[in-house]
Amino acid sequence: MARYTGPKQKKARRFKEPIFGASKALERKPYGPGQHGRSRFQKKSEYSVQLEQKQKAKYTYGMLERQFRNLFEKASAKEGVTGENLLKFLEARLDNTVFRLGFARTRRQARQLVTHKHIVVNGIVVNIPSYTLRPGDIVTVRPKSKDLEIVNDSIASAPKSRYNWLEIDKKSLSGRFLNFPEIEDIPENINVQLIVELYSK
Repeated sequence: MARYTGPKQKKARRFKEPIFGASKALERKPYGPGQHGRSRFQKKSEYSVQLEQKQKAKYTYGMLERQFRNLFEKASAKEGVTGENLLKFLEARLDNTVFRLGFARTRRQARQLVTHKHIVVNGIVVNIPSYTLRPGDIVTVRPKSKDLEIVNDSIASAPKSRYNWLEIDKKSLSGRFLNFPEIEDIPENINVQLIVELYSK
């Protein structure tokens, strides 16, 4: 499985953002890890800044290099702005959508729900986290999995605000992927143009 299994809070401190969810470690130590983490004078090269944005995107969405590169090539082949296409494809992943719908508190939990066959897409069980949804697809928690504590707790604690490219029915634990989101509606703080520049070298 293509996923990062190392220390999460260390990466969150590196990017100075809670990319894996709420982070008490980041609140206590709002600076980078390591002996140079507190240094105020860290002049970064252009390549370093571009690489940082790519790494942030990979860790945020739970992907490794080969899978991320393949998705970038898919975004490049599609008509439109490559960076925007990339971010839209990332948001259309099944594990990310399960997370956005509130069925899981984190993308890691969402990935686990998918791989353990608790999620149904258009009436068919799909256990591939990277599965790309299409407009109109209906994502549902499998009937025999609707009593899972992890799902009910996540739904109960999910914020009221929703994403305008998704439609959710809490009672039936189902949601509809209405369309690919507009880049300005995606809450992640990722500069996709820098990722495009990095891969274009």
